[in-house]
Amino acid sequence: MGLLSILRKLKSTPDQEVRILLLGLDNAGKTTLLKQLASEDISHITPTQGFNIKSVQSQGFKLNVWDIGGQRKIRPYWRNYFENTDILIYVIDSADRKRFEETGQELAELLDEEKLSGVPVLIFANKQDLLTAAPASEIAEGLNLHTIRDRVWQIQSCSALSGEGVQSTCQCLSISTKQHKDIYQDLNVTVGIVLSAQEPSFKHADRGTECVGTKDDNS
Repeated sequence: MGLLSILRKLKSTPDQEVRILLLGLDNAGKTTLLKQLASEDISHITPTQGFNIKSVQSQGFKLNVWDIGGQRKIRPYWRNYFENTDILIYVIDSADRKRFEETGQELAELLDEEKLSGVPVLIFANKQDLLTAAPASEIAEGLNLHTIRDRVWQIQSCSALSGEGVQSTCQCLSISTKQHKDIYQDLNVTVGIVLSAQEPSFKHADRGTECVGTKDDNS
């Protein structure tokens, strides 16, 4: 089910536009990931100095993805794009361990933003094709993602360069309906490390694909 299941609960019927905000530090691979989602050529990628907008059609939904530059001088302007966001996608360079603290601080600040309150967040642990990449479970633990209780969240290992883990858009996300009056109480996301032949398997490691998310205490 994955991202589309969230979209169906956010939007009562298909054929509606969904606003997705794509953020992360510079050089995290956001634009490459966006081009993969749009099935576009990724051979020529330049740093995003402002923002890119792509519209992706997916099973009746029009996904309007806003890719905002991640350079330090641009980050203060991120808040100009928070309004009416349906889903936040945050991209992390899994191989750049020196910046884990910096990217964690930026993510924490985003989650504290009032205009993003309760907005589901999908975190891509990118560049898993590199030998030095930290697994998604390690990143989740280091960023204390397990402490997030006010929204649906998930972290997914991927390689934007090869497309592995991107097109599937976290199909290991499991969602069940509990209530209809509150979308954020309505979603129940299973926690786990998923090792499946249907998920990307990065050649340099045997750990398979990692998918970690929130879990309702009542489940």
